[in-house]
Amino acid sequence: MMPLALADIGEENMIRHVGGNPEIKKHLENLGFVVGGTVTVVASMAGNLIVSVKDTRVALNQEMARKIMV
Repeated sequence: MMPLALADIGEENMIRHVGGNPEIKKHLENLGFVVGGTVTVVASMAGNLIVSVKDTRVALNQEMARKIMV
């Protein structure tokens, strides 16, 4: 298990854990980051990520990407 921030570009990963306080967890779940779902890193710029989750592209800063374990 590793943080999403360390995942390779273009590789599909299964979400295994979403961390953070309840408010952050709820926000990430509303964006589609749910345990058992898949996420693919599309691009990485200065630690910030663009990911594809549930057929949608979402931008995440490095702090949020570290709370999602794949």
